[in-house]
Amino acid sequence: MTNPVHPATRIGHVHLRVSDLARSIDFYSGVLGFEVTQQYGPGAAFLSAGGYHHHIGLNTWESRGATPPPAGHTGLYHTAFLYPTRAALGDALRRVYDAGLTLDGAADHGVSEAIYLRDPDDNGVELYWDKPEAEWPRQPDGSLAMYNAPLDLKALLAAAEASE
Repeated sequence: MTNPVHPATRIGHVHLRVSDLARSIDFYSGVLGFEVTQQYGPGAAFLSAGGYHHHIGLNTWESRGATPPPAGHTGLYHTAFLYPTRAALGDALRRVYDAGLTLDGAADHGVSEAIYLRDPDDNGVELYWDKPEAEWPRQPDGSLAMYNAPLDLKALLAAAEASE
């Protein structure tokens, strides 16, 4: 058995090939609220939350005007963006609704609550927050007992409204 990765290791960013840079910036910045930190002409842009250099890279270097990969093929299933609080996730849901977008789904996983949608290039996007670890469901042996239950979207929106 090999040694496990350091427990503080995190995914730093995702870099996506997109077909239309401006359309993708409109989604990740205009809808989700990430800030453009740098743009390289018509071919690439970097976006972040909180002033970080970038959480999202977008480029059209090999994909300008391309179509999404066909269903049933390997590739990215979804990117997942972790929000710090339930209220912040509720605000993200409000942004999605305000943009007229529809969800692919929403779920309470016991350890987290998540909403799922598609970006303009049909990439899966998960927006979620982690519940406090003390509330995570556990098996008698202490291992996680995650599940997939319906998420009350009205209550999620109310959490955002209550924090304003």
